[in-house]
Amino acid sequence: MEYVQERVTTLHALDEGAPEAPTDRAAVVVPMTEREYGGLAAERVLSTLETVDPARVIVPLRAPAERAGSFHEWLQGYDLAIETVWCDGPRLERLLSEHGLDGDRGKGRDVWLGLGRALAETYVVVHDADVRTYSPAYVNRLLFPLAHGYSFSKGYYARIEDRRLYGRLFRLLYRPLVRALAERHGDPIVEYLESFRYALAGEFAATADLVADLRIQRGWGLEIGTLGDAFEHGGFAGTAQVDLGRYEHDHRSVRGPTGLAEMSGAVVDATLRTLLDRGIEPDYETLPDRYLEAAADLVRAYSTDAAFNGFSYDRESERNQIETYADAIEPISSDDRLPPWRESPVAAETVLDAARADLREVIG
Repeated sequence: MEYVQERVTTLHALDEGAPEAPTDRAAVVVPMTEREYGGLAAERVLSTLETVDPARVIVPLRAPAERAGSFHEWLQGYDLAIETVWCDGPRLERLLSEHGLDGDRGKGRDVWLGLGRALAETYVVVHDADVRTYSPAYVNRLLFPLAHGYSFSKGYYARIEDRRLYGRLFRLLYRPLVRALAERHGDPIVEYLESFRYALAGEFAATADLVADLRIQRGWGLEIGTLGDAFEHGGFAGTAQVDLGRYEHDHRSVRGPTGLAEMSGAVVDATLRTLLDRGIEPDYETLPDRYLEAAADLVRAYSTDAAFNGFSYDRESERNQIETYADAIEPISSDDRLPPWRESPVAAETVLDAARADLREVIG
């Protein structure tokens, strides 16, 4: 049955409408980079959010100084309580360095900066800006569980376009990796990680109380790192996943800067770190081979599923990706997560003041 429940509460979009949800008490965090400026997907997201009318929209912006001012002015053209948090200004950089918070910049770092401001509201929603099928129901669906006793809500959807299966990093790396880990480790955290229909989805919502406890990964491990902390502070009982229906957004190549191969290391690192946080040491010597075996089984299943639906499916390409991702399975690097805002050495308002001053300067 389509409405079967997983180990975490699973809410199915059996109706196309948007459920009642506390949007008036929610901050929506939408990280953007300069490539989103004036783009059709970002315009759709922002214009749709106008109809949702959340308490505030926060845009952590990664852009050079010569683009930040015009980007901010473009954002101000929308009928939203929208705030730009420029993530690349010199005052902000100095402030973070003074408190030992400098380091690699990435999506996770940007989101962390936006979350500091979002804590002013009762609920927080985070999602990307490159969604070509963005619906006004998304925010309501993500918030709905929070108004019904849950503290964390994760979105899921089918990555299908042009009669092809996408979601490759989840299908070909994360899913078989967690399956391989489950063979050796029966800890509840592994079962939790297995429970999500799309663990790498960038869309989630949480209570401000839980958000204040998140240790944010700086880069592409953001989504999995968030799950690890959601388990610690919300557990199975406090977690729901929500069907967001049809969902299309930009695809990445396997190779090249910001490609899937580059992202794979961060996903592996974040996944294994959730185990290490609970004192579980993976068997690194055998894990790559066990991953490859689990991935090969899944490729056969995906191929059959694609054929069942008359979709195109390139087995050779999928196998090649698996070999590439296997190279990323190795002992994890040093822990450079950003601290929970509840324990941050610098107040969120101080960080925001620095970001605002930087932005005022480039606006002129």
